[in-house]
Amino acid sequence: MGCAALLHHHEERWRGPVCARRSADRFEAVSASAATGYITDPGEAPGTRKRNMTTFRELGVHPEICDALERKGITTPFAIQEMTLSVALMGTDLIGQARTGTGKTLAFGIPVIQRSVSPKDADYVELPQGKPQALIVAPTRELALQVSSDITLASADRGLRVLTVYGGVGYEPQTDALASGVDIVVGTPGRLIDLANRRVLDLSHVHALVLDEADEMLDLGFLEDIQRLIKMTPETRQTMLFSATMPGPIVALARMYMRTPMNIRAESSYENATVPATAQYVYQAHDLDKPEMIGRILVGSPDVDKVVVFARTKRQAQRVADDLTDRGFNAGALHGDMAQVAREKTMQRFREGKVQILVCTDVAARGIDVTGVSHVINYTTPDDEKTYVHRIGRTGRAGASGIAVTLVDWADLHKWKMINKALDLPFDDLTETYSSSENFLHDMGIPKGTKGRIKAAAPVERKPRERSERSERSERSERSEGERSERAPRNRDRSRTRSRSGRPVEGGDESVAAPQGASATVVDGVPADGDAKPSRNRRRRRRPSGSRPAAEAPAAE
Repeated sequence: MGCAALLHHHEERWRGPVCARRSADRFEAVSASAATGYITDPGEAPGTRKRNMTTFRELGVHPEICDALERKGITTPFAIQEMTLSVALMGTDLIGQARTGTGKTLAFGIPVIQRSVSPKDADYVELPQGKPQALIVAPTRELALQVSSDITLASADRGLRVLTVYGGVGYEPQTDALASGVDIVVGTPGRLIDLANRRVLDLSHVHALVLDEADEMLDLGFLEDIQRLIKMTPETRQTMLFSATMPGPIVALARMYMRTPMNIRAESSYENATVPATAQYVYQAHDLDKPEMIGRILVGSPDVDKVVVFARTKRQAQRVADDLTDRGFNAGALHGDMAQVAREKTMQRFREGKVQILVCTDVAARGIDVTGVSHVINYTTPDDEKTYVHRIGRTGRAGASGIAVTLVDWADLHKWKMINKALDLPFDDLTETYSSSENFLHDMGIPKGTKGRIKAAAPVERKPRERSERSERSERSERSEGERSERAPRNRDRSRTRSRSGRPVEGGDESVAAPQGASATVVDGVPADGDAKPSRNRRRRRRPSGSRPAAEAPAAE
C-alpha cells in the first residue's frame, strides 16, 4: 500500500460528519459559501469562542487530540478554527486569512496532526522510517518555537515526534534529531534550505505543507526559499497557506503551487480592521519624555500585567530596556543582536512572568504569542498600517481586552497621518502631550503625583580617584622640578679648550712656540699683530708633470 493510500485509509476513520454536526444556520452559510470556493465568517469576531459552544469533538477531531487539549482547558474552537477544520481535515488545500491572535496555529496544527500516521497506528511501519510527514514553515525563530510548542501540546497523546529547526544555533543537535527520525518539522526557511542542501532533511515524503504568516516571509525576502522548499515536496501534498494580508506575490504563489484552494477569511476586511477589544490611545510625545510616560503607565495605570514595548531599531530597544531597568522595572530586550540562547531565555522568562516588560523590534513581533499581554506601547511610530495592526495585535488576543498606546514624535507625524487615514481611526489631530498632561493621566487612569519609577534614581557615585589626569601632570611637573633642584649645580666652564698642532693652549701665560720661519707671536691663541683673520683651507695646486720649482731643484754637485 502506497503512502498516499495509507494516509487516505488513515483519515477515513476519523473524518466524521464534520459539517453535519453544525447548527442548521451555520451549515447553510458555510455550504453556500463553500460552493463558490470562499468561506467568510458571518457571525462572531474571529478571536472569540463560538456562542453555540461547538466542541472539537463535535467537529470530528481525533479523541487523543481532544484529550490533550482539554487537559490545558481548550475545549471549544475559535471562529477561524471551526471554519478551517471542516475543510482541512478532508485534505483540501486552503488559504486562511485572519489577523494574528485568532487561533490560527491549531487551525492548521490539528489537521496536520490528525492526518499524520502515529507510531501507535498499524500503518506506521509501512511508512519510510524517520522521514518527515509534515512541514510547517514560519518566518521567525520565535514564531517557529511557538508553533512547535502548540503542535507538541496537541500531539502529546499521539506520540508524534516534533522538531524545530532555525538559525543562530549549531547544526549538530538538529542533524542528530533528523537522523534519529521525526514526524513533523517546524522551521524557518533559511535553516530548512541549509539542512536540505546538507542532505539531512528529506522532504520527499511530506503529505502536508503549511506556510504560516506568508506575507511576513515575503516581506523578509524568503519568497525564493519558499519556492525551493515547495519544489522539494511531492505534488500530491496538501498545502495550507495562512496570511494576514494577500499581496500579489502571495496570490501568484497560491495559483502556482496550490490545487483549487478554499479561501477562508475570518473577517470581511483585514486591511482596515483592528482588534475590537483593544483600546487605542495616540499621543504626540517628546522623545526625552517617553521613558517617564511609560514608567507612569506601569506604576499608576490599573490592571497592568505583561507589557510589550516596540522600538524601531535594535539599539533603541536595548536602550529603552536598560532605562526601564534603571527605573526599577523588570524589563528585558529582544532583538537581532542577541544570541539565540539569550533570546529564547528572555521569551521564556516573559511567558513565565519573570519579566514583565518586553522591549522588542518589529522583526520579533510575529513570534510573540503570549497570553496575558495587557498593554502594547509603540515607543516609535510604525512605518505603515500593517505594522501597526501587527504590533497592537500582541494584546487583545483570544477575545481578551487590551490597551495600545502609540507615542508619535514630531518627525513621524506624516507617518501617523497615513496610518490614521488607512485604518480610518479617529486620531486626526494630535495634541502635544507630556507625562504630566491632564489628558494623559486621565486616559491611563494614573493618579496625580505618580512618578515613572519604582526606586529612586541612584545617586551618581564618583569614586575617589587616586589621581586625576591633571593632578598627575602637575605632580609629574613638580617632581621633575624638584629633581632638578635637588641636583648639585654644575659649574660649566664656557671657555673652550683650544689646541693647535695637537697641543692644548691653556692660558695667556703660556704660549706655543711658533714653528721655524714664523715671525708672529701668539698670545692666548690670537695673533699679536691684530685681529685674527678667518682661516681658510688652502687648496693645493697641481703642477704639470716634469716641471719642478727652482727652489726644489737638486743642487749641483
